[in-house]
Amino acid sequence: MLQDFLILLCQTLFGRAQGKPAENHLPKDNQTGEAGRYNKLHVCLQGTTSCLAGSKDVTRQDVVPKKTRILIMMAEPAEFQQKIVKAGDKDLDGQLDFEEFVHYLRDHEKKLRLVFKSLDKKNDGQIDSQEIMQSLRDLGINISEEQAEEILKSMDKNGTMSIDWDEWRDYHLLHPASNIPEIILYWKHSTILDVGESLIVPDEFTAEELQSGMWWRHLVAGGGAGAASRTCTAPLDRLKVMMQVHASKNNSMRITGGFLQMIREGGVRSLWRGNGINVIKIAPESAIKFMAYEQIKRLIGSDQETLGITERFVSGSLAGAIAQSSIYPMEVLKTRLALRRTGQYSGIVDCAKHIIQKESVAAFYKGYVPNMLGIIPYAGIDLAVYETLKNSWLQRFATDSADPGVFVLLACGTTSSTCGQLASYPLALVRTRMQAQASQEGPQMSMTSLFRHIIRTEGPTGLYRGLAPNFMKVIPSVSISYVVYESLKIRLGVQSK
Repeated sequence: MLQDFLILLCQTLFGRAQGKPAENHLPKDNQTGEAGRYNKLHVCLQGTTSCLAGSKDVTRQDVVPKKTRILIMMAEPAEFQQKIVKAGDKDLDGQLDFEEFVHYLRDHEKKLRLVFKSLDKKNDGQIDSQEIMQSLRDLGINISEEQAEEILKSMDKNGTMSIDWDEWRDYHLLHPASNIPEIILYWKHSTILDVGESLIVPDEFTAEELQSGMWWRHLVAGGGAGAASRTCTAPLDRLKVMMQVHASKNNSMRITGGFLQMIREGGVRSLWRGNGINVIKIAPESAIKFMAYEQIKRLIGSDQETLGITERFVSGSLAGAIAQSSIYPMEVLKTRLALRRTGQYSGIVDCAKHIIQKESVAAFYKGYVPNMLGIIPYAGIDLAVYETLKNSWLQRFATDSADPGVFVLLACGTTSSTCGQLASYPLALVRTRMQAQASQEGPQMSMTSLFRHIIRTEGPTGLYRGLAPNFMKVIPSVSISYVVYESLKIRLGVQSK
């Protein structure tokens, strides 16, 4: 029954496509017509007397070789062939046998039905341009009505400018993309753009990635990339902290002078003070942020695989606040270790003991309020700028593909992250000074008192002390993160969309 159904299904889908002998694997370069169109495939069974698509009198005995192999040939794009084989190849032998192909078609049609229903906002069995625009808008992509109509034309067979289930299935059945949110996966940037600020919105993962365990490999690759980039840019990060705390109008610390001062005081190794705890906190923070993000997505009742901009901002900000609250004592330790004098502490544990003995446990949460407040402008502006740049690229250049390429992704991510840092930097500076107050002379000031003191004594520019080394580390940090991230993904077997 199932084999007969498959034969009928292939005949229906491929119509007049002519069969080829099994040895002739590739279509001619100048091939035109139905078989040459995007997504129109030749499907042949090696070892049978004819093709499924072309023969009407294939008997059951004709299609029962012990190991029947499906040969899928297409004109363009060639990578779809590999994706289909990869999606259906259960025994990992690099080929599709008959049973695997049947399973692929049946499973894929179920997914397509679910996606069709999610796009059919009016529940009338038809998808029109407005529904396509709304669905993409929900995913954070804005397209014009003309672009939506172009999408429709590629699937619309009868010229009604709307597509029904049959048109949707016929177009997508042998296309391995199972849902529209895969467009968004090209634009994920959180994992690779770790500039050490710990405020980035978490990554989203598809249901397939969550079930297969691929998500933890992404997190491990992202954590390794973050550790490498933070270690390489640690001298600039320590210089930023020194300038945030010690630079003033009377003591105008410059970049060169700051580096020389640190080297004179503790040698070249002192440039990496505080980096150990900065790297150690990546793992717990990433894990907590990921788990919190997934739970918050469920609590806000989103049934979409990819959140809209507002939902992602709210979920990401709350997840960031939960993660930061959990690991905040490590942030305080990082600042104290970066500011320590030679011989002041023997290590992380010794620094923690000194803080507890001399200042009490409450000292581990100094600067907590400005740190939490900084998450909102950082995440909000980062997302807003990123979505604006992304939509601008899609409007102008996304004619054949939603894949922007590496340089566009890095440019958009770096720009948005930099804008987010610029907006939240005054709060980050006040947080650092509050964390470091015990090592400075004078009274302990609150957040509002520190703001007033800085503006009164140093002017508004005082809120941006250390901004230069902070921006200097962005490009090398992003570049190192990307290279290490891609390398670790290959080693961990992460499959890129």
